[in-house]
Amino acid sequence: MTAEQRRNLHAFGDYVRKTLDPTFILSYMAPWFRDDEVQHIQAEKNNKGPTEAASLFLQFLLELQEEGWFRGFLDALNQAGYSGLCEAIESWDFQKIEKLEEYRSLLRRLQPEFKTTINPKDILPEIAECLISQECEEILQICSSKGLMAGAEKMVECLLRSDKENWPKTLKLALEKEESRFSELWMVDKGAEDVKMKDLEDDEMKTCDVQIFYKDEPENQNLSQNSCSSSEAPHTYSPLKPRNYQLELALPAQNGKNTIICAPTGCGKTFVSLLICEHHLKKFPQGQKGKVVFFAIQLPVYEQQKSVFSKHFERLGYKVAGISGATSDTVCVEQIVENNDIIILTPQILVNCLTNGTIPSLSVFTLMIFDECHNTSKQHPYNVIMFNYLDRKLGGSSDSLPQVIGLTASVGVGDAKNKAEATEYICKLCASLDTSVIATVRDNLEELEEVVYKPQKFFRKVELRTTDRFKCIISQLMMEIESLAKSIFEELGTITLGGLFQIQNSNFGTQKYEQWIVKVQKECAVFQMPDKDKESRICKALFSYMSHLRIYNDALIINEHARMKDALDYLKDFFRNIRAAGFDEIEQDLTQRFEEKLQELESISIDPSNENPKLRDLCFILQEEYHLNPETRTILFVKTRALVDALKKWIKENPKLSFLKPSILTGRGKTNQNIGMTLPVQKCVLDTFRTDKDNKILITTSVADEGIDIAQCNLVILYEYVGNVIKMIQTRGRGRARGSKCFLLTANADLIDKEKMNMYKEEMMNGAILILQTWDEAVFKEKVHQIQIREKIIRDNQGKPEPVPDKKTKKLLCKKCKAFACYTADIRMVEKCHFTVVGDAFRERFVSKLHPKPKSFGDIEKRAKIYCARPDCSHDWGIYVRYKAFEMPFIKIESFVVEDIATGVQTLHAKWKDFNFEKISFDAAEMAGGAQDLGLQGVGNLE
Repeated sequence: MTAEQRRNLHAFGDYVRKTLDPTFILSYMAPWFRDDEVQHIQAEKNNKGPTEAASLFLQFLLELQEEGWFRGFLDALNQAGYSGLCEAIESWDFQKIEKLEEYRSLLRRLQPEFKTTINPKDILPEIAECLISQECEEILQICSSKGLMAGAEKMVECLLRSDKENWPKTLKLALEKEESRFSELWMVDKGAEDVKMKDLEDDEMKTCDVQIFYKDEPENQNLSQNSCSSSEAPHTYSPLKPRNYQLELALPAQNGKNTIICAPTGCGKTFVSLLICEHHLKKFPQGQKGKVVFFAIQLPVYEQQKSVFSKHFERLGYKVAGISGATSDTVCVEQIVENNDIIILTPQILVNCLTNGTIPSLSVFTLMIFDECHNTSKQHPYNVIMFNYLDRKLGGSSDSLPQVIGLTASVGVGDAKNKAEATEYICKLCASLDTSVIATVRDNLEELEEVVYKPQKFFRKVELRTTDRFKCIISQLMMEIESLAKSIFEELGTITLGGLFQIQNSNFGTQKYEQWIVKVQKECAVFQMPDKDKESRICKALFSYMSHLRIYNDALIINEHARMKDALDYLKDFFRNIRAAGFDEIEQDLTQRFEEKLQELESISIDPSNENPKLRDLCFILQEEYHLNPETRTILFVKTRALVDALKKWIKENPKLSFLKPSILTGRGKTNQNIGMTLPVQKCVLDTFRTDKDNKILITTSVADEGIDIAQCNLVILYEYVGNVIKMIQTRGRGRARGSKCFLLTANADLIDKEKMNMYKEEMMNGAILILQTWDEAVFKEKVHQIQIREKIIRDNQGKPEPVPDKKTKKLLCKKCKAFACYTADIRMVEKCHFTVVGDAFRERFVSKLHPKPKSFGDIEKRAKIYCARPDCSHDWGIYVRYKAFEMPFIKIESFVVEDIATGVQTLHAKWKDFNFEKISFDAAEMAGGAQDLGLQGVGNLE
């Protein structure tokens, strides 16, 4: 080592102290360090932490005189995984590590929210490449021994020391993949302060936004004479004779008219769509063929419909295929559409294909069926597809357009206040779907009512506790925390956080209060001061206060709707985890305040006089219904996951109700407090509920975004749970057995009024449909046409101008190791959706391995996978293909970082369409000169 290197290492020692945990490299430094020095460094870490241990390590390091120790130190860093620090020391350029400081500062201030929100086990696989392997092991060990909060705190500690320049973005992607609400706060891009607040997830969802999609057992049972599963009788499909009301619903569509079919949940709308499809495909003369596309919004519904359509049509000699987001990357959409008669799609697939030109026009289809068609509004994929359709229709295109069919249990009325406004709303839906016929059951109503029973609706207004000492104590603690937070706002003087503290109105135990908390936290995340230490201290303190307010707010919601005991257990679990995870001064103070009130809270929570009147009433309803019918099957809807857990505990611990053996169903979103259910777990719960007769009640939140098939029940209880008219009709549709009942149980008279308003809107909707059905069809068509013209003018005026492609040449760097890959000037676009790189130089920068699933689609044959050529990287860059006469790589933009050559600013792009650079189309003539070099020898390095 030269004297200059020694001086530099001394000068840049702070970077080493902030980054290095020396205990991870000591084994590699054995030739230069004595055993007693190693033990001294390890003891320093155990007693004072990694920073002090790194200081001692540096002291010993700089005292070394042996030859080769500096090279040995660099090798040790590389071996242990400190590639960023090693690179910085080799070049004596610490700019990349220095740039991470702003993210470290942000993470420090967000630490209180991070540890109460994040499940470290979920995101660790996604960010492991940003950490040292021993750190990953320590995080998992702490999660197991001390709990998730402690594990999350350890993860923060490790990230703060990470030398990987991409860790902030990697963390962001991991959070988004896990649908973590913390991703709202972790903003890594410029302009992040403009990010809009996302809607709250499942357990914070506003009841007015609740959406519940059902696919029902009777619809499947209408498709075959026996209702065996495919595993029981895979070859016994036998068509069932359609009922008269189903023929009535299908008739307008079979006559070739664009139609919305509006019929109750459970009447067999899927079967009606099969009748329409079969008639449509058979009507074409010899030499012509029809092509049907069926859209399903949710993946479970897509899978169900694909199975149903395959069973029905493949026996008739038609080809059926499906494409969803889960399979679109591995198949050629264009080829599947071309080679099949019926294609089941999630709608975004077609939106993408129309955008990138894979499917040039909707004229390739002759019939489009939209399941849950009431969603055709705003920027929903259904509406985007219909924008394309209507632009062609109104633009006078000579292309033939497909027939359009919509299926729904309720077209809705929006904000209509009278029948005239409801009629206008439904006309707009018809205009969006280009339909002028609404098919409902009129001639065969008695037959329909024999199949689908409308449950009796009951309203139960219950009283709240006359006194609620628990709420008083918790509210007092929240006011104290607000005062502490307010003192920090006052400390800022003229610097404010947008006057945020004045927004809240101390309406504790509400969603509005939760939204205020989130807003303050988001402002804190981007708040800046000249004094960075003060900025960090203030923001971290505010996050601690807001995290505690959020937990108290949750507890008040549980207390209002369940037992005090459950609310107190929720708080005790939180503080137990806080204590295990680490204890700064603020948390010590807040914990002490809670513990001072704990004995009184314990006493209150076990006092029988504090029983929740709502639970008494719920218990009475359940006892009464099961006394009348011991075979009753119940679904209980509640607003939050915490309530799901609390009510399950209450039923199991209640000797009058424990025989119900409750099961629970929640959504897939995850937080540290509530781990969401995966789709397989959800299916397992539902299968058990369907088959296990001892399991008599299912407690669930809204699972709208999963589109789950819930077994038929004869008792539906809405526990403080009201949606809009569409959701009312669908939730009510859960109770379809003869004599079924639906109860709304609430202490809020406004909710009863809202549900009664929904019932009035349902009558208004039915009345408006009847009015429209009396209109002359030509008049209806003209009305629809005028709406379409008006909406197109609005749409065109609101249309965003196409961005001008950025023609500046940029670099693509390997996302993992930042090795240079190519310039954008060398990228060529193939068939509007694939991208290759021209020139021999790029071929030296990747290695290839035979593709594990080689396949061909169209002119493209997958041959190999390509990876970054750096031995210590091997990051997946894309595939190697044979395209027509050429061998070439296809790269995927998500594998690279784009660097602006002039500014050095780096950006990530998830999709090519999001990368606004000048896209030059592939030209075979340009490649001809290098065709020899690009020939089959291109796979010579395949392993």
